[in-house]
Amino acid sequence: MDLLKKAWQKDNHSFEQVTEVEIYKMLHRKSSSIVKWILVISLLEFGLWALVSFMFNTDDAIKSLHAESFEIYLKIITYVNYAVVLWFIYNFYRNYARISTTTSTKQLMQDIIRTRKTVQHYVWYNLFMIFISTLLGFAMAFIYNPNMDTLRYQIEHEDGYKTLSITICMVLITIVVFVGLFWLFYRIIYGTLLRRLNANYKELKKIDL
Repeated sequence: MDLLKKAWQKDNHSFEQVTEVEIYKMLHRKSSSIVKWILVISLLEFGLWALVSFMFNTDDAIKSLHAESFEIYLKIITYVNYAVVLWFIYNFYRNYARISTTTSTKQLMQDIIRTRKTVQHYVWYNLFMIFISTLLGFAMAFIYNPNMDTLRYQIEHEDGYKTLSITICMVLITIVVFVGLFWLFYRIIYGTLLRRLNANYKELKKIDL
């Protein structure tokens, strides 16, 4: 009887081990797929912005406004932004490569944490750049756009403080709404993927206990 009991316990233990391995494999595949989608979406996003930049030539807009003094700053921001975004995409690829080849639960959990941090930093960087770019756009339009002559005259010669305060408030509200729309987009796209990745992390944590 004791031998049968020991054999049953041994078989039961083996069954639990096989089950954990199968769960790990499933979570591994799901995590790898999620990180692959993060990489693909970031590449599509980069391609879309590059296409928009190509179709709408900012140099022509700058020349039409005679805002050549802004040109060097916009070029610096553009090149730096491309470099940073490509660096993030490279890190997404590295995260995907790590997760695809990892063979342990602990390592997979660490890779998931690393991927989440990379995505969060990527989203916050993009929102910051959208804020800066929009602010510069408003500044350039205010200084150089002839349609702003009346507004500039009111600020300089009439009720300057009141008009300036209203203008600043309207600009800030517009920027907040614009950035908020992009935040909502990132929340839906990347947020959904991160929530799934976080769910996988919680399941792996149960296995690792």
